[in-house]
Amino acid sequence: MQACIETKQVSKLFGGLTAVNEVDLVVPEKAIASIIGPNGAGKTTLFNCISGYYKPEHGEILFYGTPIQGQPTYEVATLGIARTYQNIRLFSEMTAIENIMVGQYPRFKANWMDAVLSTRRERSEEKQSIAEGCRLLKYVGLEGLGDHLARNLPYGAQRRLEIARALASKPRLLLLDEPTAGMNPQETDKMTRFIRNLRDELGITILLIEHDMRVVMDISDQITVLDYGTKIAEGQPKSIQSNQRVIEAYLGPDVTSLTQKYQLRKKLRHDAKS
Repeated sequence: MQACIETKQVSKLFGGLTAVNEVDLVVPEKAIASIIGPNGAGKTTLFNCISGYYKPEHGEILFYGTPIQGQPTYEVATLGIARTYQNIRLFSEMTAIENIMVGQYPRFKANWMDAVLSTRRERSEEKQSIAEGCRLLKYVGLEGLGDHLARNLPYGAQRRLEIARALASKPRLLLLDEPTAGMNPQETDKMTRFIRNLRDELGITILLIEHDMRVVMDISDQITVLDYGTKIAEGQPKSIQSNQRVIEAYLGPDVTSLTQKYQLRKKLRHDAKS
């Protein structure tokens, strides 16, 4: 199967600290792949290298076989890579549909002069952009909320709006940084189904960072595990779940399996309610 995104020996340093250490990663086209690891493992730093926010000191990043490392974020977006963030980064004082229109910018042909003169091209693109914004709002379940300020939307709706804005650039690869962070179990289940539909219905390759192991194990075709910037394991969910090195790095030496973690978390929630 063709690789969508591939990293070869990618390293990123901050002063004397190695945040990402010679990481090799291959994500097949139309796969859902997860990156997990403890806090500070280098997950978001690797995302930032792929999306163009950081330039790696070493290594190569290939998008459908074309090197993209070192290209600025707007060029990476134009190629077909979009992302969301761990902390929602919407334009809070803009409406929902205006946020989505911003996401369409990489596909606009009109320039600043067209905007100043209000040319036919600029008017046509604006009309198409609004129509596409309405379509995406409906797709992510926010139909009728286009004129609401982003900051006034509920948390879960803001998460969906951020994804809609990313989809507006018509990406082939979508990077999701902790898409279920802060959600309750019902919201998490809905988001998990939604992410799967993005791949199944739109054919988008998805690479996500996620701390909720239930989501990771349920949705992933493959999982890559980082620890202190180094890849320590990679494989299908079942093999990762029983990998002792992963268990020790991610959960600590006193927890013998990911299943045990679920049981401990369930017990803690039950005790908290008692």
